Amino acid sequence: MFDWLQDLDLPSDFKEFDIVEVRFKGGRKDFYRNKSRLPLITGDAIVVEAAGNGWHLGHVSLKGELVRLQMRKKKVPLDAKDIRPILRVATEQDVERWNAVRDLETGTMFKARAVVDELRLKMKLSDVEYQADRTRATFFYSADDRVDFRDLIKRLADEFRVRVEMRQISLRHEAGRLGGIGSCGRELCCSTWLSDFKSVSTTAARYQNLSLNPAKLSGQCGRLKCCLNYELDTYLDALKDIPQVQRPLLTEKGDFVLQKTDIFKRKMWFAMRGDNNWVVLSTERVREIQDLNKRGEKPESLLPPVREEEKSPEVTAIVEGSLERLDDKIKASKRTKRGKKKKDKEKVGPDAVAPAPVRPARPAAARPAPPAADAPTAPAPDAPETGTPEERARPRGAAARPLNRRGRSRGEGKRPDAPRPASADGAAPEATRPARSPEARPPRAEGESRRSSGAPGGGRRGPRPPRPDRPAGGPAPAPPAS
Repeated sequence: MFDWLQDLDLPSDFKEFDIVEVRFKGGRKDFYRNKSRLPLITGDAIVVEAAGNGWHLGHVSLKGELVRLQMRKKKVPLDAKDIRPILRVATEQDVERWNAVRDLETGTMFKARAVVDELRLKMKLSDVEYQADRTRATFFYSADDRVDFRDLIKRLADEFRVRVEMRQISLRHEAGRLGGIGSCGRELCCSTWLSDFKSVSTTAARYQNLSLNPAKLSGQCGRLKCCLNYELDTYLDALKDIPQVQRPLLTEKGDFVLQKTDIFKRKMWFAMRGDNNWVVLSTERVREIQDLNKRGEKPESLLPPVREEEKSPEVTAIVEGSLERLDDKIKASKRTKRGKKKKDKEKVGPDAVAPAPVRPARPAAARPAPPAADAPTAPAPDAPETGTPEERARPRGAAARPLNRRGRSRGEGKRPDAPRPASADGAAPEATRPARSPEARPPRAEGESRRSSGAPGGGRRGPRPPRPDRPAGGPAPAPPAS
């Protein structure tokens, strides 16, 4: 027990409790009266009066008002006459003598076990404790039945020259005296803090839905684990809300037997005999089926009927100024437009072709006549004349092309050996015409075109008016490919 009052300052006129708790070997504790009012501290080695004659050495484990609570817990009266006094604080000689006596205990235990085997007694000798003055030896043993150890006491007294006391202890106390590590990985409860050993039964394991496997439920002492009682009260409180299923649940599909119960989640698993498909039910549903079976009715199935839940309105429909409303309006307008288009198509017919738009006919007088092939193009009357006289007399358009490029189609210039097509008037291509000497050419007059047009109906053309998309005197655009 932890002394949580040790750091508190007591009043000056307060009288401290005169009984002290003392610890001995194996965790054994007892109460002793401090008649001399010795200034003791927890952990001090003290010399106390032994039960018979002599003295024994122990250590202070608890003092003060907490000892009063411990005595009330263990039901020890405060004015009991069997409470022995504390003699003195242990000296160095007392501690050395006590340590020397403790070294004899292990050898004494092995010799005593050999004597027990010779006498063929059905008992297990677990520990030996010498008194500090080496006048008495206490032998702790465990046995299932009563043992007649009168011959054993005589043999041990003659062997070790001490007064022998035999004390029977339970298997739990034996494990507490020896100590060890439990299956949880911690030191045994019986050897650390547990002092009262309550009876543990298999019903504690059944309430907790544990498998009744003795190898898993038993501790190092060979008895059921003490920790099975720790959570038993919590399980008993939770089991109050769970129905007891002693008979199978009757339905139109068959009888269902209880397979498993989750106590804290309040769920129960049922299955038909010979079927591995389990059905999970709540405790409320199990009570409903039990009530129906008591009336002589059978439900269609274990599961409750499915009810359609009403959908709650979305938050966006409640909040004002939601952007989804605008999206809905835009989508609705698009749908109406598409619907109108589909209706128009259905009226016309799926195979009908939309008629081409009819343009109004222009009168013949207003329609300009196409220029003749051999007629020269006249300049526009309102177009201003720009540029020098030489630039205005320069041929434009098809007349400005070189003779070797006129009338070619795309790709004709790449093949020099390909025959050139004849012109429109039946003349031979220029490649077959004989070359003319420079003396045979007549001199050109000033302002005359450099060469006459070789196109059908050719001749000199007059100057053309400038185009509005090109400055005057600019280069002619490249002709489109034929």
